[in-house]
Amino acid sequence: MDTAALTRGEVVSVMTAKNVSVLLLYNHEGKILLQHRTKDAPTFPDYWGFFGGAVEKDESPEQAVKREASEELGYAVAIARPLTTQPFTYRGIDHTMHAFIEPYDGSPLTLNEGQGMGWFLTSDIESLLMNDHDRLVIEAMKRFLSRQAF
Repeated sequence: MDTAALTRGEVVSVMTAKNVSVLLLYNHEGKILLQHRTKDAPTFPDYWGFFGGAVEKDESPEQAVKREASEELGYAVAIARPLTTQPFTYRGIDHTMHAFIEPYDGSPLTLNEGQGMGWFLTSDIESLLMNDHDRLVIEAMKRFLSRQAF
């Protein structure tokens, strides 16, 4: 990318990798919870994806996933474990997605972001509108779930 025509702030934005943290809750049936993004979402509008978001300055990926789950679902993360780290590029900016998994504890969930949510078997996700880097995380989740006894 030619950065000569960009402002200083835009150059810093382009050159800075961004971290995001996401949570994959799974239930006793081996289904995972996905978010249906709004049609006017600034990134990936109307796509299905994970609950989570940007890791803020001076925040670890673990802290971010806890904050995001609370903000977006009203869910208190208890024992989220790292599943995978997935690099991707979006609009010319490199990102790293930190995907965490946790067994769902049955507590109430409140949709505070997105147009919907749903529980899906990994085999049912293929027909959903989803970006490629999220699909790679789904593949890691399939491998994890295949080793679980439900």
